[in-house]
Amino acid sequence: MATKPKKAAAKLPAITDKEKTEHLAKVTLLPSANAATVVADYAKAFGEQDINALVVELRTKFDQVEGGDLQHCEAMLVGQAHALQSIFVNLARRAVNQEYLKNYETFLRLALKAQNQSRMTLETLATIKNPPVVFAKQANINHGNGNQQVNNGTPAPTTHAEKNITQPNELLEVQHGSETLDTRTAGAAIGKNPAMATVG
Repeated sequence: MATKPKKAAAKLPAITDKEKTEHLAKVTLLPSANAATVVADYAKAFGEQDINALVVELRTKFDQVEGGDLQHCEAMLVGQAHALQSIFVNLARRAVNQEYLKNYETFLRLALKAQNQSRMTLETLATIKNPPVVFAKQANINHGNGNQQVNNGTPAPTTHAEKNITQPNELLEVQHGSETLDTRTAGAAIGKNPAMATVG
């Protein structure tokens, strides 16, 4: 009985150096690949990571966000806020036990930075859960030649930040890092110049 001849394995076309370079550039700029490399470096506590598996998993998370599902993002923010709170507590406790003022200040400054980051993370979460309401003002478009008056109601109230802006005072001048009143007397007025008189 004759045996069938084996089929030759299909040869893949050789990839040129230019194609390799272009492919590498595309992968390097992929957000999922970028995130995967960082996660792989920092997630070694969970074991050795596979970059390709991370890229695939990250793409599913990207698809969820694009579809409007922010549940995973919200969970991440809650987790980050708790992690930052733990960092704050750790550094604040270490600050108390410092003997030298410089070390105390360093630990306390880092603790307060972590606390601020935790607060900002929770603010971001609150914004995602309760996005600010935006009211669109009326658009009045005049196609004729006449004048048009647009009245969109009362002006917006002044914010707290705008109220605290101090206006410069022309009477103040800065001397050696401090502000003082300008005590110089005003110069004498310049008299009329007959050559510059109004033409009759």
